[in-house]
Amino acid sequence: MTRQLALLVNPTSGKGRGARTLQPVADRLRRSGAEVDVVVGRDADEAFDRLRDRVAAGVDGVVAVGGDGLVNIALQVVGGTGVPLGIIPAGTGNDIARSLGLFPGEPIAAADLVVTGRTRAVDLGRANGRWFAAVLGSGFDSLVNERANRMTWPRGRARYNLAILAELRTFRPVPFVLDLEGESWHTEAMLVAVGNGSSYGGGMRVCPDARLDDGLLDVTVLGPISKPEFVRVFPTVYRGTHVHHPAVTVRRARRVTLRAGGVTAYADGERVTVLPVTCDAVPGALVVYAPDIG
Repeated sequence: MTRQLALLVNPTSGKGRGARTLQPVADRLRRSGAEVDVVVGRDADEAFDRLRDRVAAGVDGVVAVGGDGLVNIALQVVGGTGVPLGIIPAGTGNDIARSLGLFPGEPIAAADLVVTGRTRAVDLGRANGRWFAAVLGSGFDSLVNERANRMTWPRGRARYNLAILAELRTFRPVPFVLDLEGESWHTEAMLVAVGNGSSYGGGMRVCPDARLDDGLLDVTVLGPISKPEFVRVFPTVYRGTHVHHPAVTVRRARRVTLRAGGVTAYADGERVTVLPVTCDAVPGALVVYAPDIG
């Protein structure tokens, strides 16, 4: 029986990498005998609607060609359904893909996993009912996300780094109330990150020990530190060694609620809500075409 695949693409992702990657990936899937239906939306809402309708009509799998934002759209459709998701990393950050052992520059290798049907089940986080695969951030990092989204220059990681420096000038620690499976924790923090996966922002390993298959969320809390100290410590997040700083606390929980006045939460780089937000770990909620991960 011919496999039916919905190929969701963001042509503008990764400075046009999505558009350049689409054709060779579609050709590879079609050569395997699959019937490929390309799904494109003018914006995120239309992409979601079109993919939802296609999946409701019946598909054997969904393949997303783009970055974390596009993958997050696909998660809202296939999360918890058992419909397998393939990811062809073609965005700027690609943190979800990396967590699954998929890397930019290897689109055909990622397509081959779809062709062979190699799948595994991984956990997802759910924040106020919205699926996420990588990290939900709130506090300084969510403010940086909002600032970066308003900027038109520069592109890629440089824009995010510039937004960090701009936001740091006026930022003050935020009073948070965290509830971890019934345990209440009042604290001031620069940021709180809830990780199903380990990284966000294009390789910042904010929750370095988070695993996609342990049924838990890693909660990283950065307490108040001076701005010079923040600038000094910041580069260590790319190695994940920031967790050894005395101002950093890491906890694990199946459910965590964050409360803070006027603070937003972003997950997989997408705006989720103004706090409060409750995040749950949902074991095995996503079936992915991906290699085994250790």
